[in-house]
Amino acid sequence: MSLRTRLVLTLGLTLLLLWGLAAAWLMRDLHQQVEKTLDQRLAQSARMVAGLMAQLPLDVWEQADQRALSIPPIEGLACQVHSPRGEIMARTHTDMEDILQAREPGHAYREEGGVTWRVFTYERGGLTITTADRMDERDLLMRNVLQVAVVPFVVALAGSLLALWLGVVRGLRPLGRLRDALARRHPDALAPVATHGVPVEIRPLVETLNGLLARIQQTIVREQRFTNDAAHELRTPLTAIKTHLQVASRVEGEAARQSLDHAEEGVARLSRTLDQLLMLARVEGRLHFEDGEASRAADVVELALRDASASDRQRFALPEAWPEVELAVPRELAITALRNLMDNALRHGPGESPVEVAARLDADGQTLTYGVRDHGPGVDDAQLEQLPRRFWRASRRQGSGLGLAIVAAIAERFGGGLAFSRPEGGGLEARLTLPLTPRSTGPAGPAREGTPQGINDNDEGDPK
Repeated sequence: MSLRTRLVLTLGLTLLLLWGLAAAWLMRDLHQQVEKTLDQRLAQSARMVAGLMAQLPLDVWEQADQRALSIPPIEGLACQVHSPRGEIMARTHTDMEDILQAREPGHAYREEGGVTWRVFTYERGGLTITTADRMDERDLLMRNVLQVAVVPFVVALAGSLLALWLGVVRGLRPLGRLRDALARRHPDALAPVATHGVPVEIRPLVETLNGLLARIQQTIVREQRFTNDAAHELRTPLTAIKTHLQVASRVEGEAARQSLDHAEEGVARLSRTLDQLLMLARVEGRLHFEDGEASRAADVVELALRDASASDRQRFALPEAWPEVELAVPRELAITALRNLMDNALRHGPGESPVEVAARLDADGQTLTYGVRDHGPGVDDAQLEQLPRRFWRASRRQGSGLGLAIVAAIAERFGGGLAFSRPEGGGLEARLTLPLTPRSTGPAGPAREGTPQGINDNDEGDPK
């Protein structure tokens, strides 16, 4: 059922019901008022006859003892007068003695010959006056009154229903225009729907639709970017692997072994690139990473260090304690972000130089900042802003160029941030800020004491 039909039926039935109840109420009151008016007319006729009879001369009374006076009849109305002795003194109809018989004063219904009469009996000065109305005459009068009242009512009701239909059709016209506009759109068109001239009631629907179109467009852009990135990054290692395998198939001995080693390195690099691309796609998508495990600051560091080799672990300089807080980030993503920063610092730090890792609570108490600093050559100011870009590499060292992009995507998804700076003494420092859960508390005293030089309360960490 269409919205238009539903509205018309609902409002029309409601209108009919309300008008019907009002009409029934009015008809009932009208019927009672007409009955009351006719009864008053009948009683007034009896009183009028009693007054006239009291003014008759004495000779008329003497004639009345001999024979009943004849009163000219009125259509639908009968009257009869009885003397104190019960004799009929005057009457309008000679064939209605039973109907006009004197009985208890007041109104009553009497029936004779299939005709019902409304009778009123009145006593005055010893006389009893009885008047009667035919009920079929009253019913005819009532039908005429109802007919006069119902016809305008029906016309007004029909006009109201027509006005209701036209109002609903006109009121829903913006929905029709919106439907036509959406039907005419190209399937690939994701531009927002215009809200100019849209009624206030429909505007939230259009704005919600525009939000959905924007999210769909972002999803398509992410998918296209992922496809382009995958095609761009996988082409080179696949070509290199193919070349090394072809060389290994044509040579023998040490040259063949070296070609196979190079091919194996290419496979490993290709595998790492694929893992990074898939992780980036998951972070930028709408997937959930919750595993039910608490993401505590110390556990994140411990699990991120677990993936490093034994020799690499020796290069990390850690504080004595970590803030006792819980991150509002899934543990898997927090570990991935911190591990990528550590790997980047190990890759670009010279030889056996230490990599300093620390964490501190920020002044607002709502976020935690991890700091990872190497003592390598660092980068210049122009390159600081390029570090989170996809596939951008600061050196010729092997890598996919996606590690820092993944860290930035994780921080952005959960309302955090990633910043780089060049601390005094050289090297590069990365600062990963992540939000905390509302229930997190935790003094950061021990962690602040172990904070390396690159992490301090006075350095804002913005690129210089």
